[in-house]
Amino acid sequence: MLKRFMTLFLILFVPQIVAAKVTTVTDVLGRQVTLDLPAKRVLLGFYGEDYMAIGTEKAFDHVVGMSKGIWEQWRPANWAMYVAHRPSLETLPDVGKVDTQTFSVEKVISLHPDLLVLAEWQYKGLGSDVDRMEQAGIPVIVIDYNAQTVKRHVQSTLIIGQITGQEARAKKIATEYKNMIQVVKDRLAKANLPKPTIYAEFGFPGTKEYGYTFGKNMWGAMAEVAGGDNISKPFVEWWGHLNPEQVLAAQPDVVLITGYEFGGADDAMLIGQNIDRATAIARLKGYKHRLGWESLPAVKNNRMIGIYHGASRSIMDAPMTQFIAKALYPDLFADLDPEAEYLNFYKKYLPVTPTGTFAVSL
Repeated sequence: MLKRFMTLFLILFVPQIVAAKVTTVTDVLGRQVTLDLPAKRVLLGFYGEDYMAIGTEKAFDHVVGMSKGIWEQWRPANWAMYVAHRPSLETLPDVGKVDTQTFSVEKVISLHPDLLVLAEWQYKGLGSDVDRMEQAGIPVIVIDYNAQTVKRHVQSTLIIGQITGQEARAKKIATEYKNMIQVVKDRLAKANLPKPTIYAEFGFPGTKEYGYTFGKNMWGAMAEVAGGDNISKPFVEWWGHLNPEQVLAAQPDVVLITGYEFGGADDAMLIGQNIDRATAIARLKGYKHRLGWESLPAVKNNRMIGIYHGASRSIMDAPMTQFIAKALYPDLFADLDPEAEYLNFYKKYLPVTPTGTFAVSL
């Protein structure tokens, strides 16, 4: 009888014990965090698409809450596409946003997560609130796609692979990203051409008001990797406004305007989910008529490009680095089709594929 009981105990309970593996994960800040993996109750601060692509859709079965506003409010059409496929996203608890100071530590604790995943900017913005959550027994892992460096992109991807138990898939995705960036670097090194200057701007406010430009991260960093000389870098560390006179004085060879599916003015850059190509091109052309811009080489030579703002800060943004490289060096990268590659990532790794326009050039 005792033998039968012990056999039944082993069948019922031992697999559950073995399934959880205590692992020490080193995050992008070098913090070592000990976790039971794969994680069973995860709260996501940012990078929802990346988490799903790397961990598979099943990883969201273990997501108990999110900072939803960054995705739901800034990329509503993209969010709606995912909700249509997976309605449970709509009812997933929202813990608020760090950047608007609505992030609720109490809500996080009430959801009893066994892991909180934060972007580096969220971790820094929360300050001592991170200590409160850790003291409540919630481990915190920091990842970072905003820096737009190969090192951070790869490290963040491998971390998500560890968290979700998808190490092999994460390694494959990270390798593909590295290879796409390396194509750009190798061709630039071999060609050894002079660097064109480039100005990047978030086109949400429209043509009458200058939007944010980018220094060392996001589109600024991507432009540098693509072989451009970013005119904003000496004046803006991360993101911020550049004086219009500085843009005119710099005389950029290429202008990049990013946008979402909606804007803050009736002439704002529109691009992304459900936006047709003619609309995106028309909005991009509107920037040619800014005061003084007729003198810019980029405007004179029609070397202006528009890119979906949501196609950065992600492991799937390598094609957009290639798109910028193609704008800077048309002959060198003439064979590449970056927008098709961007959509191909969705087809390979995500349960949805967006329709619309994500990169345009004049």
